[in-house]
Amino acid sequence: MTSYETDRDAIRQVVRDYVDGMVFADENRLRSAFHPDCRIIGHFQGDLEWLSVNDFAGSIRDAGPVLAEGAAPVWEILALDITGDSAAVKVVDDYADLRFTDYLSLLKLGGRWTIINKLYYLHE
Repeated sequence: MTSYETDRDAIRQVVRDYVDGMVFADENRLRSAFHPDCRIIGHFQGDLEWLSVNDFAGSIRDAGPVLAEGAAPVWEILALDITGDSAAVKVVDDYADLRFTDYLSLLKLGGRWTIINKLYYLHE
């Protein structure tokens, strides 16, 4: 396996941890995908959100799972660009009957990929 393939697979796993952590309200898995200083930014119900990972993970935890254990989350990576230790991922995912397009910025730190910024769009 090439270095690109190894990085691509590792990034896909981070995205999977993010989506699974979100839909199953698995706070530890969700937090593992994000850098602690990450920000989650976008418009939600007409208001600009500028959330910390603590705010985001807490709201997911409080909402609880939106899928039953064993159900398959709906998500797809539409674009993945890796340059050295930086990457950008465009992913479409469903959460609680809502569809989002997420633009995730990732950085490889200490040999591990992590989301350092999430910019999202909520489809109407």
